[in-house]
Amino acid sequence: MTDAPFRWTAAVDHPAFAGHFPGNPIVPGVVLLDRAILCAEASAGTPGTRWQIGNAKFLSPVGPGETLDFVLTPRTGGGYTFVVRSAGPEVRDVASGSLSPAP
Repeated sequence: MTDAPFRWTAAVDHPAFAGHFPGNPIVPGVVLLDRAILCAEASAGTPGTRWQIGNAKFLSPVGPGETLDFVLTPRTGGGYTFVVRSAGPEVRDVASGSLSPAP
């Protein structure tokens, strides 16, 4: 496992909130996956790597201003499993999945 989780806060003015969903904004799953990929690149020290998403589960919606921890666990072959957790006050898993370097 990485020494510490990667922390990210969904900015209240993030452009994805404008259309996802008006009146009840949530972070789109693709934004969570993008952040997980950025964390994998940082952990591996390989910026610009192409990644394959082995699987992804979205367990709980994430709202504006919410802080998330991305916890990566290395896998054989240079990939990672990841868990995305709300940092509080209500700690909960919001997403999980796996990433592998693309061939």
